[in-house]
Amino acid sequence: MGETIDGKPVNAPVLPGAGDRILARYREAADTVLMDGSTPWDIDEAMVEFGFAMGPYEAQDLSGLDVDYANRKRQAATRDPDRRYIPISDRMVEEGRLGRKAGVGWYRYPGGGGAVIDPLLEDLVREEAYFAKVTRCEYSPEEIRTRLVFAMINEAADLLEEGIVESAWDIDMVSIRDLGFPSSRGGLLSYADAVGPENVLRQIEEFAREDSVVWKASPLLERLAASGQLFHDL
Repeated sequence: MGETIDGKPVNAPVLPGAGDRILARYREAADTVLMDGSTPWDIDEAMVEFGFAMGPYEAQDLSGLDVDYANRKRQAATRDPDRRYIPISDRMVEEGRLGRKAGVGWYRYPGGGGAVIDPLLEDLVREEAYFAKVTRCEYSPEEIRTRLVFAMINEAADLLEEGIVESAWDIDMVSIRDLGFPSSRGGLLSYADAVGPENVLRQIEEFAREDSVVWKASPLLERLAASGQLFHDL
């Protein structure tokens, strides 16, 4: 028997593009934190502590950085020019850092073994931040988790608002099955309900002071916060 939550099987419907959109926003939030003040291993550790089997950077090393690189190049002409672009992953691929299959990516894999922290990677990140005129700061594990998870919640709310996904339960299942969100937390929007949509919105509005484009609050999240409803009330 497969995994269940509250007695319901985790067999999410096929929702073309939904998981990809949430994953893209998750990685975008991670890359921004990376550029602005963290390291891949600190970000990964924060997400593993939250309950993910692995963080976003170790996961990318496993799948290979060149796949996403090719997708970004294909989408370059249609990219929103107002949306901040973090070029660190592009530089890594261009320098042959393709992930585990190349023996080096966000981490090094000496002798084909497990991930080992690579100090040269931190130098690369700091250099890119210097080029971008970014004054880096420090993020606590809790700050990292909040930014990454709330970015996913806001994107999921937009998917519901746009009618791409029918229910919060569908999002929960997709987040667990396709994105590795910890089932112990009930799924992405069950977690959002536990935190409280009004609290999620309040924090997103704080982040919007830094970047009003990527942190534009979902209209659905705003309505839920105003009405006191939860995602699973819909």
